[in-house]
Amino acid sequence: MLNMGGPETVPETHSFLKNLFSDGDLIPLPFQKYLSSYIARRRTPQIEQQYTDIGGGSPILKYTRYQGEHMAKLLDELSPSTAPHKAYVAFRYVRPMTEATLEEMKADGVKRAIAFTQYPQYSCSTTGSSLNELFRKGQDTGIEWSVIDRWGTHPGFIDAVALNIEAALQKFPSSSRKDVVVLFSAHSLPMSVVNRGDPYIQEVSATVSRVMERLGHSNPFRLVWQSQVGPSAWMGQQTGDAIKGLARLGKKEAVIVPIAFTSDHIETLYEIDKEYIHEGKELGMNIIRAESLNESPVFIRALADITKTHLEDIKARKVGNVSTQFKLRCPGCMNATCGAQKDWFAAQGAQV
Repeated sequence: MLNMGGPETVPETHSFLKNLFSDGDLIPLPFQKYLSSYIARRRTPQIEQQYTDIGGGSPILKYTRYQGEHMAKLLDELSPSTAPHKAYVAFRYVRPMTEATLEEMKADGVKRAIAFTQYPQYSCSTTGSSLNELFRKGQDTGIEWSVIDRWGTHPGFIDAVALNIEAALQKFPSSSRKDVVVLFSAHSLPMSVVNRGDPYIQEVSATVSRVMERLGHSNPFRLVWQSQVGPSAWMGQQTGDAIKGLARLGKKEAVIVPIAFTSDHIETLYEIDKEYIHEGKELGMNIIRAESLNESPVFIRALADITKTHLEDIKARKVGNVSTQFKLRCPGCMNATCGAQKDWFAAQGAQV
């Protein structure tokens, strides 16, 4: 289960930030090695305080392990021919890091594995970066791989998100409920990544479209973007600016939906809960966040179903070890590692 990760304890914050800003796939910077160290040092005190404010660290490891363990247990029932199943967590910027997870898998004697991205929508800066790291560290493990690279329109995922939105909407008076604005908030991307042809924007948009279809287009909605870092241009409109704009237009109620995250972490618990909702309150708005997926049984069943279908399709030779879309590089891609990584995963001989 591949993800960005987050520091489980406050003292891990600096190393997390250093690793994050050193990753040119996620945040391309000039003089990356030197500038990443400078930015990490500058931001560490502020981000440490944010993690302190949300309880002393990120819960993303706790929730990812919970989701993985319960998915594997359910998968044993749904797909007994491929059992037993075990979920491993590989984070990109903080423990358990990819290399350590691969060592654990080798020690367990794993021969067959699925690289299952926990970013529902594909981006070269997230899924691509995690797979690049797996490619760099995993070639001598003797493990055969297949890849689940995107699943942002899976019906179970859509249903899990929609149920949380419906629960949030129930907290508003029935007289005004249909007028509550639904703000889908996703982590933004630098425009340099968007402009090279990264598919993330359209894939997040597709998720939002499916969720609103599932809700019967019950409410007005917008897709907005959060977590911009640095002075360069990022995809907008930023979530905070959207809230200011809605207040100016006379809107009084809104639900914020974390649409590109599979569990709570600093972007939900601090950025949304402590910044955006507070800003809305100061502007006279009542804003509620839809719950993250966390321990949602509907979401966990969706993860199991995605995996079961993947295994069945490979066995039936309906697909190769990677999806058709996975093989296509961004038209503006100049990253040689990305090309080599895609070729390596596509050439794997994994069988069920």
